[in-house]
Amino acid sequence: MSSPPPGAGAPAARDGAVEDLRATVGLQIEDEKLLRAIAGGLADVEAMLRDVVKSDVQAVHDAALHLVEAGGKRFRPLFTLLSAQFGPRQGDHVLIAAAAVELVHLATLYHDDVMDEATMRRGAESVNARWDNTVAILTGDFLFAHASRLVADLGTDAARIIAETFGELVTGQMRETVGPGPGDDPVEHYLTVIAQKTGSLIATSGRFGGMMSGAPEEYIQALRRFGDIIGTAFQISDDIIDIASPSDELGKAQGTDLREGVRTLPMLYALADPDTDPRLVELLAGPIAEDEVVEEALELLRRSSGLERARVTLSDYASRARAELAALPASPARDACESVADYLVARTH
Repeated sequence: MSSPPPGAGAPAARDGAVEDLRATVGLQIEDEKLLRAIAGGLADVEAMLRDVVKSDVQAVHDAALHLVEAGGKRFRPLFTLLSAQFGPRQGDHVLIAAAAVELVHLATLYHDDVMDEATMRRGAESVNARWDNTVAILTGDFLFAHASRLVADLGTDAARIIAETFGELVTGQMRETVGPGPGDDPVEHYLTVIAQKTGSLIATSGRFGGMMSGAPEEYIQALRRFGDIIGTAFQISDDIIDIASPSDELGKAQGTDLREGVRTLPMLYALADPDTDPRLVELLAGPIAEDEVVEEALELLRRSSGLERARVTLSDYASRARAELAALPASPARDACESVADYLVARTH
């Protein structure tokens, strides 16, 4: 497919992307040239996403465009574009890779909403609620197909990597669905699940950015490892703020995981502590429907050892992510990556 040269998005889109970048995922980019390069690239990726999901079948077109228009942080394509700064080439292949990883992410959201029976996604009605589960599943498949088509233009290595990433995403979802087996450590099981479900695609985003820009192999592998660790850290950070942050800061109701009966890292740590309040253990046995009981569980979690242990684990992941950046040359792009690790810790305190 034909693509605009990097940074060729409409001026208004570029300016809007610059402002979004200043606030998104804690990314701090002090270098104005880098900021505008990444913002322009994101505007081009956004245009590419809208073009790719077009279909002559109106129902397919509407459902596929639904989540694209709902927006989101676009962290995966952002990280692809940022990782490309460590190589000498900026061009169509970087943009195509960035669009492909976001398509994969969007596809997983369609499928997740079916499994979670979600009614809202990114402030909009979910596809499974607006249409039905079958439409949501097929739309996710449609996006997976288009992501594969895009990556096919990037070469056989890229096609193999995205196929392996699909496998990691599905395996992580299967692990979560089945749950830990007899004798498995629930905490280790959970960390493995989120590494596969979240870390694997962010790792591929960084890997693609380095590959498509012609970065040295040692840089590519450092970006891959950083992405894997920081992706897991993102989920741990979300687990913490779902408990610790007020609803007006979250932009959604608190205790979403409690309402769905999902045991996140702070909960698993609390359950592993023999001194945890028996009432909290009782409440964590299943989904909670009543608002007042959710609030009770939140208060008990905030006073438990689980929340602080999760913060310690998050700090450890952030430190490990920063350590991977040491293999990269000092630059505004490396500073920007480091700022994400700092932000994930800061947002939970």
